[in-house]
Amino acid sequence: MNRIGIIYHPLKEAAGKLARELGESLESRGLSAWLCSAWEGDTARKQVDGTDLIISIGGDGTILRAAQAVIPRPIPITGINLGNLGFMTELSVDEAEEKLTQLLAGEGWIDERCLLEAEVPATGETPGPQRFYALNDVVITHGAVARVIYVEASIDGELLTTYKADGVIVSTATGSTGYSLAADGPILHPQAQEMLLLPIVPHLSASYKLVLPPTSTVELRVNSAPSVTLTVDGNITAPLSSGTTVNVRHSKNTVRFLRIHTRTSFFGSLDERLKGKQR
Repeated sequence: MNRIGIIYHPLKEAAGKLARELGESLESRGLSAWLCSAWEGDTARKQVDGTDLIISIGGDGTILRAAQAVIPRPIPITGINLGNLGFMTELSVDEAEEKLTQLLAGEGWIDERCLLEAEVPATGETPGPQRFYALNDVVITHGAVARVIYVEASIDGELLTTYKADGVIVSTATGSTGYSLAADGPILHPQAQEMLLLPIVPHLSASYKLVLPPTSTVELRVNSAPSVTLTVDGNITAPLSSGTTVNVRHSKNTVRFLRIHTRTSFFGSLDERLKGKQR
């Protein structure tokens, strides 16, 4: 490895401090390092070409932003956890220096995760279709006004149901411990290929959760008045007008994590992390 990018949470003082310390440490070893706030995605994207590893400092939200900066490049990400849960992060602050030395020496293994690809057709404001990539989830919800929306859901061209709900989630296995779990969805192993489809607080409509094969295409047609929002990984938003159809499918691209802990650590830490989430 020759060039390392460090993306950090800008509102956590400890994250900025650790980013600077790691940057200086890497450069003292003869490596090139660049630093960027996780909230400056465009700036990060301009620097990722030629980068061998991204170090994310924060929590899962910071990793989601780092992934958006990397896609579609196969640059691995290693997360240092300063958040509460850290389902996707790999290292604690205390072990960061030691474990990063091992990773830079060629140790570790690649954990490859599925991405969803959401396509929104062209509108009067966008000359061509918009394409978004989600490591966690694609969500359609009501906007500023808290009211139920109507979303017609089809799978592979076959009508499933019309949800009357606060919203609808399509989630990856990685995202199954996020918003999907809060909406009472099941937990999938993070390397599973399946995706989840579930409504958010359904009202007198279908409430079941579906586990779909990776070959499926989910079509979500908005049948509600204005003020409906598409949200991707919790930080990318786009307004949707009534009649708009969002197509969600597996992407040919993936996100790669460089890990040093054992491959079974997900199960070993799952209960502890979920208890932390409840607290």
